[in-house]
Amino acid sequence: MATDGGQAALPCAFSTKSRQFLALCAQDGRLRIWNTESKTLQQEYVPSAHLSATCTCATWGPCRAVQELPQRKRRKCEAGSASEQSDLLALGTAAGSVLIYSTVKGDLHCTLNGGHSGPVNSVQWHPDDSLLYSGSDDTHIAEWDLQTGKVCCKWKADRLAVSSLCVSPDGKLLLSAGMTIKMWNLETKEVYRKFTGHSTMVTTLAFATTRPPDSNGLYFLSGAAYDRLLSVWQVRSDGKDKNSVVSFTLTDEPQHINLQTSKSKDEAVRLSVVCKDGQLHLFEHFLNGPCKKPLTPACSLQVSTMKGESPVLIPLLAAALCSDRQNLMLAYGNHLQPVIEKIPFNTSERYICLVRDVQATLSLSVDTAVSKVKTPLTNKQKSKVLIPGLPGHKAPIKLTPNETEKRKKEPSTTEMSIEERLEQIELKVCGKGASKGSASLQTDSFAVLLVQGLESKDEKILNKIFQTKKEMLIKNTVARIPPTAVLPLLEELSRRLQGHPFAALLIVQWFKAVLTQHTSYLSSLPDLVSHLGSVYHIIESRVKLYQQITRLHGKMYLLMTQVASSGSANQVGEIDHTAKLVYEEESSTEDEGSGDEGRPEDDSDNWEEDEASMELTGDKENHADEEDDDEDMNDESKASGDSDIDPENESEEE
Repeated sequence: MATDGGQAALPCAFSTKSRQFLALCAQDGRLRIWNTESKTLQQEYVPSAHLSATCTCATWGPCRAVQELPQRKRRKCEAGSASEQSDLLALGTAAGSVLIYSTVKGDLHCTLNGGHSGPVNSVQWHPDDSLLYSGSDDTHIAEWDLQTGKVCCKWKADRLAVSSLCVSPDGKLLLSAGMTIKMWNLETKEVYRKFTGHSTMVTTLAFATTRPPDSNGLYFLSGAAYDRLLSVWQVRSDGKDKNSVVSFTLTDEPQHINLQTSKSKDEAVRLSVVCKDGQLHLFEHFLNGPCKKPLTPACSLQVSTMKGESPVLIPLLAAALCSDRQNLMLAYGNHLQPVIEKIPFNTSERYICLVRDVQATLSLSVDTAVSKVKTPLTNKQKSKVLIPGLPGHKAPIKLTPNETEKRKKEPSTTEMSIEERLEQIELKVCGKGASKGSASLQTDSFAVLLVQGLESKDEKILNKIFQTKKEMLIKNTVARIPPTAVLPLLEELSRRLQGHPFAALLIVQWFKAVLTQHTSYLSSLPDLVSHLGSVYHIIESRVKLYQQITRLHGKMYLLMTQVASSGSANQVGEIDHTAKLVYEEESSTEDEGSGDEGRPEDDSDNWEEDEASMELTGDKENHADEEDDDEDMNDESKASGDSDIDPENESEEE
């Protein structure tokens, strides 16, 4: 059976082949068997430990020839019709025992004890009705002999709990699953094959064909908790069967599965799946190899009732395909008083909604004959208001003095709303230096408030939670939310991501925590692309111009650095107009006197003599220069080797 938050769903099963009985274990721990033909309660059984060890799973045994107790003389036609029917019902309990109930006796056939030390999660019958297999939380599989009521064989199947079992139609193979699916050879009790592919606990196993495994025609399907896919596996003779070959898409995790096996390749497998959301999906497929695309339902069915002018969905409890392959048996409503209906199997219409008036059926009036439970009278003054949250959370609620006086004066007190509680509780994590008596909201309360805010869509709760900036607090909060709240959280985060860019800085941290903490669950969703497509589009639009802006920033930075360097090189300081050195000339009279020094007086008589003397001194200077030039020439001629002087030149000089 599918799990719901760690707790098994209520067992519900139609009898095999004839679909004559419907076995239901309600919340009160009682077993009720309804007759599908007369739609009345056939039998009711209360186990001795129905309160302490509730029923966890229920499976009908194979049809066999039974002899009812001699109540009256029966006609031959009645005796022939009741010769073969589903008689025995196996019930697994939370105490580890297995109860075998007989519809003919109306009482327990036998009780199987001593096989398991933990709750029994799955019970499966062998085609030979004298053998029974059970899987438990103690990681073991037990094989029971119903004739002796003792364990024939017991072996360890997995490191974790064994959540589901299934026996092949020929009785030679056994499927067991926890996180990993294993196929056992029942003769040797050895593992024949292993199949891995589910990220959560496998809750459903069923063989889809009756062909032998050597012919590559043996198929089985599996479903897991919090997974909206049913995977079909092919048992190949070469051992290359690591991946599933076909997958069926669902709207929610499967709770009740019923199928009609195919005996050849030309015969299709017909499958009915009741999901957790109360819908029924019908599939019809030929198993002859792998199929790349996930298969959608051939028909989806819902049951609703009119409440005023708006329809209200009625959840389906179980569905079974009749042996005539033309009709479908439905059970919907409440476990205490279900509605049983037989409808034709029709896959021509894609979506079917059955409108039924079941208000009178679903309104359960408390009758003394049905239940003797009375509501206890409580003292309103001494009663305490329980805070919604995880078990063990004891954060006190502090009321202001005004509110306490008002509540005492009011005759009819009401519970505080979540908004009032949030106003009185400070959303902060208690540090090391905080006092022990101070009330603080821990990470588990953050997770609970986050789930409550997502379910109620309360903006105040979500705003206060999403305003936290501590990375470890965000990671711990996201890690503690159930997988069912991951998709609503992603939708809320994607909606807030479209807001102001400053608010998106905090939302990105939550996105990072969700994608890292719940990757395994998100990868198992078939429509993950549609959920994350909007997020990818938002991120792409936000960072579309980032590369261009970075290039522009680089160019601008280069230009600015060049301008700064050239400006610093060519920069000239302000000119200081104050002189560093001042030279002051003498007065004009002194200048004239100094200028006439060394010059003869300007007498008219002596100016000619002065000129003549100046000419003589000039000729002397010129003659001296010529002699210097001649000496230089002689030196050059000597250096060049012309040391001998012509006699002619000597005579001339002389």
